[in-house]
Amino acid sequence: MHLDLLQTRLDGSEKALPQNSSILKIEYFSSIISSMKKILIANRGEIALRIMRTCKEMGIATVAVFSEADRQAPFVKYADEAVCIGPPPSNQSYLLMDKIIEVCHQLGVEGIHPGYGFLSENSDFALKVKQAGITFIGPSAEAMDIMGDKLSAKAAAKKYKIPMVPGSAGAISSVAEGKRIATETGFPILIKASAGGGGKGMRIVEQVADFEEQMQLAVSEATSAFGDGAVFIERYVAGPRHIEIQVLADNHGHIVYLFERECSIQRRHQKVIEEAPSSVLTPGLRKQMGECAVDVARACNYTGVGTVEFLLDEKHNFYFLEMNTRLQVEHPVTEMITGIDLVKEQIRVARGEKLGYAQEDLRIYGHSLEVRVYAEDPCNNFLPDIGRLATYRRPQGLGVRVDDGFEEGMDIPIYYDPMISKLVSFGKDRSEAISRMIRAIDDYRITGPETTLPFCRFVLCHEAFVSGNFDTHFIKHHFKPEMLDTEREDEAEIAAILGAKLLQEHSQQYQQKAQSNGQAVSAWTTNRLV
Repeated sequence: MHLDLLQTRLDGSEKALPQNSSILKIEYFSSIISSMKKILIANRGEIALRIMRTCKEMGIATVAVFSEADRQAPFVKYADEAVCIGPPPSNQSYLLMDKIIEVCHQLGVEGIHPGYGFLSENSDFALKVKQAGITFIGPSAEAMDIMGDKLSAKAAAKKYKIPMVPGSAGAISSVAEGKRIATETGFPILIKASAGGGGKGMRIVEQVADFEEQMQLAVSEATSAFGDGAVFIERYVAGPRHIEIQVLADNHGHIVYLFERECSIQRRHQKVIEEAPSSVLTPGLRKQMGECAVDVARACNYTGVGTVEFLLDEKHNFYFLEMNTRLQVEHPVTEMITGIDLVKEQIRVARGEKLGYAQEDLRIYGHSLEVRVYAEDPCNNFLPDIGRLATYRRPQGLGVRVDDGFEEGMDIPIYYDPMISKLVSFGKDRSEAISRMIRAIDDYRITGPETTLPFCRFVLCHEAFVSGNFDTHFIKHHFKPEMLDTEREDEAEIAAILGAKLLQEHSQQYQQKAQSNGQAVSAWTTNRLV
């Protein structure tokens, strides 16, 4: 294969590539039989790299777009072409819709994969991509609009009689109306942002006297985070489990569900540990929830990969929560138990191909866990603890997968989500998957920033998790920062003891060697040389 390293200018001309160029292009001569020969990944980090690997398997060339902060990132080096689109802040780089589309036109890109986050659920971007004559690898803008707003999503799901948490039928227009509905629903209740996610614009209200203040806070936070202050009311479900169903739909009316993921281990309403399948779902309940998820997808004419989220209460009643119209962070656990590459399916669907299987063809094989490795300090309320990865060595071995976007010596940027990697394990059953995950965590070597690895190990070893008897309040009920502080102190003490022992051994060896040579060595000299 002949390789020419070239720089592509905006006018289409080319010249030899200077070392400091921000646009890399590798041209090669090959025959790729496909209706989509080149894909731009409108994302960064581990998900960009993960998508590129599947594209490479499919014989599809890839284009990376990157900010100045990511110039040396592995995903930039892995892509066939890479274009710097702006400074580090995402609103000056990864969120620039028109600039990303311009790069596509300049480089002959036929499809855009948005990954997750950034523009992945932005219906305006999906529409712009379509109008530009480029394939958006994801659902339609219309489906995004319906499911992107929790109220319109509930309205669509109601047509198929999907179970809902009791509460308001629409947005609350006044405090007085909210108090009335909250009283009718029964306290405690949740005030939730219609356009929200990640716990933003969400408030638990225990009594009517607190309602006005909490509603004002929810509206203010929703407006600040999403530019939309609309909020609604739901009954607060005590002790819920967070169960999500992976769905996949083609453009020919075929929809399947790829079983469930348990996502109940969370901090600040955001997931930290996921597993598939859930330890509490019976085959009958799994089928019932899966069929409801398919109906939710059908309600918005969904195509591609999507996730329908449910709350499961203590009596195993389930309620529709929302739909995520994109690839999920935790998608690897579904891939591990089904053997299906979800990114490959996204691309196949976007090319107009039919699903190659029906629901009855799908099976669950084994068990899989994923822990999100964040540069956060679990002993300090999980606050970001970014910095340089002084040591970074991935675990290996049977049943272990690492999706990451960093290398040793790199800095964790302050501008983006502090996730370093996704550590995934697989086993023939849940017990083996847990054992392999604990071993992988112990083998993972990261120094520099604090990470969530110690917390994840704590969870995996806890009786509540091992037994499957836990819910979304795991941290509240079972975790205190001092539990990890004690472990850190123990580790420091062990390290000090080992260090002293090694120093002593080294000193003794030096003295023995000196004496064998007939030299007289003082303790001061020995210590100074050691």
